[in-house]
Amino acid sequence: MSSPHIEIDPAILYFGTPVALLSTIDSGGRSNLAPMSSIFWLGHTAVLGMGARSQTAANLASTGKVVINLPSVELVDVVDRLALTTGRDPVHPLKEEAGYRHVPDKFAHAGVTPIGETESQPPRVAECPVALHGEVIGESPLGSLRPEEEGGASIFQVGITHVSVHDSVRDAAHPARVDPDRWRPLIMSFQKFYGLTGQVHPSRLATIDEEWYR
Repeated sequence: MSSPHIEIDPAILYFGTPVALLSTIDSGGRSNLAPMSSIFWLGHTAVLGMGARSQTAANLASTGKVVINLPSVELVDVVDRLALTTGRDPVHPLKEEAGYRHVPDKFAHAGVTPIGETESQPPRVAECPVALHGEVIGESPLGSLRPEEEGGASIFQVGITHVSVHDSVRDAAHPARVDPDRWRPLIMSFQKFYGLTGQVHPSRLATIDEEWYR
């Protein structure tokens, strides 16, 4: 049998992950809000990947505090308004060449409401249905087989301390859980926005009660 595959060399490998808005603060308590989609979870630890020269990476390294706000598909315009903006001043030349510009107040620029902010805690986004509050528990440079990519990105492990959600996405039968039929996350695939469809097939994994993972 001949192979159905054709070898290609894509510049990026973003096959589809949820979009997040990261709220962070610097050592002076100034807040920043940045969109990203290089994220996954293992248990109650989130793993975040981002450019090492970003303001968010600097804030995480400095204060270790973050709120991972998860927008629904209805907030796609909010996320898109934050594209090509940075809290870093001056803007790194490579980012400036790509069209990035410095925006000092990302919350105002995006048109969202910061809530719950203190001198030592970043705000969450009121409009996002899910907000995961966390602390950095590990940081390391992202390795690569390609020399030109070495040192360009960092990996942050974030321990989730508590989760805040809108009542509209809670499971009616299990109030401490999110109902995946009511939760419509925004997905990014190869730089484009998508949303989830309905459940396509019953899952054998879903026969295990969620509490088993606690």
